[in-house]
Amino acid sequence: MLDRWTMPLTQAPLARIAAVLAQYGIRPDQVTVVAFAVGMLALPLLALEWYAAALAVILFNRLGDGLDGALARHTGRSSDAGGFLDIGLDFVFYAAVVLGFALADPATNALAAALLLFAFIGTGTSFLAFAIMAAKHQLERPRFASKAFYYLHGLTEGTETVLAFVLFCLFPQHFALLASLFALACLITTATRLWGGYRTLRAREAQASAQS
Repeated sequence: MLDRWTMPLTQAPLARIAAVLAQYGIRPDQVTVVAFAVGMLALPLLALEWYAAALAVILFNRLGDGLDGALARHTGRSSDAGGFLDIGLDFVFYAAVVLGFALADPATNALAAALLLFAFIGTGTSFLAFAIMAAKHQLERPRFASKAFYYLHGLTEGTETVLAFVLFCLFPQHFALLASLFALACLITTATRLWGGYRTLRAREAQASAQS
């Protein structure tokens, strides 16, 4: 929901950093892999309850997630392969963060973590399933043209996920409550994406049938 406002604010600084990286011959896929590797350190750090360090690597990962795309656009190396790698590693990273909190305090956090992972399955599958159909029907991305996949809007998007992870790290004693609330928001996102995606595709198919 907030991505439409935060993305324009981040594009200029990311582009400047990307220009510097390009001078050293760094490729977008390298940024993706390094950001993922660093971000995965959040799993053991959270399990050890080193929340400040975990927050640092989470933010580094999210910086890399925006930077790889900026670098791809700057160098003209945008590719389906890079987009696939980016989104695939993102979902693994998201799950690792939630698992880290479950390991930190299983008795208190495990149920809420399981609920959030369940909700992530909904947001992830509805996102990717619609992206496949959007590509098949050649649907455009007017608002998120820089995304590698068609971006179907929802209550919880990238910005909200980052904010949730920051709150989890700042207030780990309230993870169960915060994760449950975020899971509810993710489930609402899943429902709206499924309904919106279904209606969009049905309208597209009806239009195609009328023209044939």
